[in-house]
Amino acid sequence: MADDLNALREEMSRIRVEFDDLKKSNLEMNARYAITIGVLRDLTAHTSESAEQAAKAAQFSAECSEKCLVAASRAVSIPVIEAAQAASDAAKSAAHSAMQSAAAAASAAAAAALAVSHHAEGASSQSASVAAEASKKAAAFAAQAVLYSSKAAEFVETARK
Repeated sequence: MADDLNALREEMSRIRVEFDDLKKSNLEMNARYAITIGVLRDLTAHTSESAEQAAKAAQFSAECSEKCLVAASRAVSIPVIEAAQAASDAAKSAAHSAMQSAAAAASAAAAAALAVSHHAEGASSQSASVAAEASKKAAAFAAQAVLYSSKAAEFVETARK
């Protein structure tokens, strides 16, 4: 009976050691998980902000292209073809800027979506949604800037004829 009691104590001791190891491992894993979640939350917030800023930059580029279009159309009426060409070139540059902004917004949206795919937390999902909407706006502004740039180039071509 004493041997059975000693064997039981030894088994309990091994079980206790195993339990302590499992508990320690679980605590370490939870700590790493909490850090990872925090990093993902920050990443999605930053990517959303980046996408919104890129969309705003694309909007400014579209507005610049529109103003260049107006300048080119007014310059056509006076014999200053070089000014019209300069305005057209500026509109083209603004359109390129808008396209780059749209690409940056799309990249930020993709990063936010990637973060969400790794952890579908509410804040991450919302940030990804914001980034995707900003990307959509940036693309629309880029398209608008390209349209204005093309029209400005048409004005210059008309003036040259």
